[in-house]
Amino acid sequence: MSAHENLEHVEHAEHASHGGNKKIALLISVLALFLAFSETLGKSAQTAAITENVHANDLWAFYQAKHIRGTILRTGAEHMQIEAECATDPAVKARLDKTAKEWIDAAKRYDDDPEGGEGRKQLMAKAQAAEHKRGLDMARYHNYEFASAAFQIGIVLASAQVITSMVVLGWLSGLLGVAGVALTSLGLWAPHALDFLTHTAEH
Repeated sequence: MSAHENLEHVEHAEHASHGGNKKIALLISVLALFLAFSETLGKSAQTAAITENVHANDLWAFYQAKHIRGTILRTGAEHMQIEAECATDPAVKARLDKTAKEWIDAAKRYDDDPEGGEGRKQLMAKAQAAEHKRGLDMARYHNYEFASAAFQIGIVLASAQVITSMVVLGWLSGLLGVAGVALTSLGLWAPHALDFLTHTAEH
């Protein structure tokens, strides 16, 4: 929420207060406060989702690189073993067998490296965890965006009541404020509760 928008909300509240609508002024101020919270949380969730997306992509790229290296080492080890079988010199044969075994062991470490934590198995788990975190942050972001929209519309309706004196607009504004608080709460504690809404909106 920009400084200009903040100023507009304050002006709405002051106008309502001067017009004798102190309850509406208080409602506008409360809605503006919650709007600031939801906007801040939304930006934070969006930034976290982008960060996790980059992290997941890096991990999958590393995973792919490990797969390519492992394939090259296994192929090289197979050729080395064939050469060892054909070798007539015992010293050469032993050296080829040793090299082939080292390459096979290295390829196995590329697949699974519990100590180093950089085998393909470990990288896959890390990438999937990053993707899960990204999905969680995006779900939070969508909830906060819906909450911000509810607060903004609520402020507009409350401001309209000051001009039109239509009480129903104040009630609708209050209901939207409650909805915004509920959506913000879902973003904090149950981000995936409204996934079906976001999927519908995206399609």
